[in-house]
Amino acid sequence: MLFNSLDFAIFLPIVFILYWFVFNNNLKWQNALIAVSSYIFYGWWDWRFLSLILFSTIIDYLIGIALSKEYSLSKKKILLWVSISINLGFLGFFKYYNFFLDNFKSAFSFFGNEINSNSLDIILPVGISFYTFQTLSYTIDIYRGKLKPTTNFISFAAFVSFFPQLVAGPIERATNLLPQFYRKRKFEYSQAVDGLRQILWGLFKKIVIADNCAEYANMIFNHSDDYSGSTLFIGAIFFAFQIYGDFSGYSDIAIGTSRLFGFNLMRNFAFPYFSRDIAEFWRRWHISLSTWFRDYLYIPLGGSRGGTWMKVRNTFIIFIVSGFWHGANWTFLIWGFLNALYFLPVLLAKRNRMNLEVVAYNSSLPSLKEFFNIVLTFALTTFAWIFFRAENVGHAFNILKEIFSNSFLKIPTVLPFMIILLTIFFIIVEWLGRRDEYAIEKLGFKTSRYARWGFYMFIATLIFLFDGKEQAFIYFQF
Repeated sequence: MLFNSLDFAIFLPIVFILYWFVFNNNLKWQNALIAVSSYIFYGWWDWRFLSLILFSTIIDYLIGIALSKEYSLSKKKILLWVSISINLGFLGFFKYYNFFLDNFKSAFSFFGNEINSNSLDIILPVGISFYTFQTLSYTIDIYRGKLKPTTNFISFAAFVSFFPQLVAGPIERATNLLPQFYRKRKFEYSQAVDGLRQILWGLFKKIVIADNCAEYANMIFNHSDDYSGSTLFIGAIFFAFQIYGDFSGYSDIAIGTSRLFGFNLMRNFAFPYFSRDIAEFWRRWHISLSTWFRDYLYIPLGGSRGGTWMKVRNTFIIFIVSGFWHGANWTFLIWGFLNALYFLPVLLAKRNRMNLEVVAYNSSLPSLKEFFNIVLTFALTTFAWIFFRAENVGHAFNILKEIFSNSFLKIPTVLPFMIILLTIFFIIVEWLGRRDEYAIEKLGFKTSRYARWGFYMFIATLIFLFDGKEQAFIYFQF
């Protein structure tokens, strides 16, 4: 079920009414409603994979209880590795089986040995990369002593399958989201209004910006041989705004929807394209995944506490694993490798914690230096996005070859002025709201109510005018 679909527009009010008007005084029934609704939401895509998420839920629920009752450290480690092995085993099979098989066959063919083994026609379960990491955080935190296991299976099932963020995040920590299922929730009008406002902005990002940029990015990337370097460069920029509008738009809708039910999810994007260096970018892009890798992989490996070699090793590990998390393709590994290269000089120079505050916090415009750094960081990020979007490594290098040729000086043949104007409008609104949790959280609050509601109606009108494509969110494939 897509957030930008008629199905969800009918589903959400029904769940909302049942939640607040039928089961308002019963926490257990509210949690049960969330669990059932989440399974309906997920099963709407393909009911066959409900058994997979249910099995993962049961395994980690039981292992969590077993960990709390076990005093032997060695047996605790065995239980933890059972959880890790089962969860990553499912993820590895569905997501990476054919990748490893095909590369294994290619390696043997290179040495003159042929292996007759057919790839499997495997359907990747939507959201498996997200809910797998979410359940892993539960068992790992119990093992570390940071969290007590729940004995309420319904609450745990609702936590794992919570429909607003089930298929594309944010990847919630059990320490943050699970305790919210234990507390009685009271409807707060201001929180609900704020949630609707964030949903509105998320829909604008997805429908008006991402889907329209996707139309031209797909046209250019899918027929890259027909275009000049300048047009391919424009296509890369379109994709940069497509993936940001699409993914951060999903996160906004997820966070806003959660607020309607009295839940608070972690922030997942913090205006990353206004970053002044690559370290700041990764503090602001897909925050839930970046911090997950930091806490459960980077720091256990030693983080940046060791010598230069350890810092270099851990940096490349974290970014390459992050790339591989996104998909079974060498393009994602190269994308991760490039970001590691970008990050390394900043880390070794000990400048990775310099830009912690919001850019130009006390001024309307950035300084010339800040503007240059923002443009440079965006250019480096867009360069890496080419590998992320390309069909394969050869396709990416062909695009780059054309971009760095004389044809870059030609006038682009694809310049949709309406989409460019809308993207400029989007950038301006994001800049004005960069100090807040999301762009229109407080935008216009100092103006009259009529002006503020006029702005909301303008955004809603744009969503209505550009609606109709109903494209799936890009991170569903990961």
